[in-house]
Amino acid sequence: MNVFSVAGFTKSGKTTTIEYIIRELKKRNYSVGSIKDIHFESFKIDTDGTNTNRHKVAGSELVTARGFYETDIMFQRKLDLYEIAKFYDVDYLIVEGDIESNIPVILTADCIADLDKRYNKRAFLVSGKIADTIKNYKNLDAISALEDIDAIVDRIEAVTFPMLPDFHPKCCTACGYTCRQMCERIVAGDNKYEDCVILNADVKLKVNGETIKMVPFVQQILRNNIEAVAKELDGYSKNALIEIELGNNYKKEM
Repeated sequence: MNVFSVAGFTKSGKTTTIEYIIRELKKRNYSVGSIKDIHFESFKIDTDGTNTNRHKVAGSELVTARGFYETDIMFQRKLDLYEIAKFYDVDYLIVEGDIESNIPVILTADCIADLDKRYNKRAFLVSGKIADTIKNYKNLDAISALEDIDAIVDRIEAVTFPMLPDFHPKCCTACGYTCRQMCERIVAGDNKYEDCVILNADVKLKVNGETIKMVPFVQQILRNNIEAVAKELDGYSKNALIEIELGNNYKKEM
């Protein structure tokens, strides 16, 4: 699932750009999901006094409102992008308004000053209102979604990729770069998504079918401990493939 953001200040053309991108991706037979990042501290989808709000106030940690035509699930905390992405199974996931996550970005703006405030090296394109008046900004092409949506989606197909890890630099630079730097280098074409060492680890841990990303240091700890036990058992040989499956049926006798 390729993930990218369209980010800019209010009234810069973010939503319009995303609408055109979604339509063109669908035209190309891709499945598409979207996330709207809202930067208002007082925002909440539920209102005081409703039945679902009364559930929340009473202490329900997860509230679901099911109607005839939609189902709304309300968590009582802010989920990070990695948690939210687990609910999606699409070809492209578009995030509106997220400039902080470790994903490629299309910048929108209505003036150069706003681009200066938002620019980072994860950006790969400029669009929105300002694309009506400029053709490029720094090293980025400026393309209007209203004028040439084909060119924008061509670039999305060429540049975007699944979400990378976003570990603290002190935890992992096994590829020679921080996670943020690796994202920037992939966007720039200097590296490929597959160059991330964590994604190519030969030590894998799955919990409920989901692969848990681990920095190399943690991978080595897991490997050392498992091999220390396995090598004492009959059937072990050096460089053997070791597989461990832990079910949930074990009950400790008290």
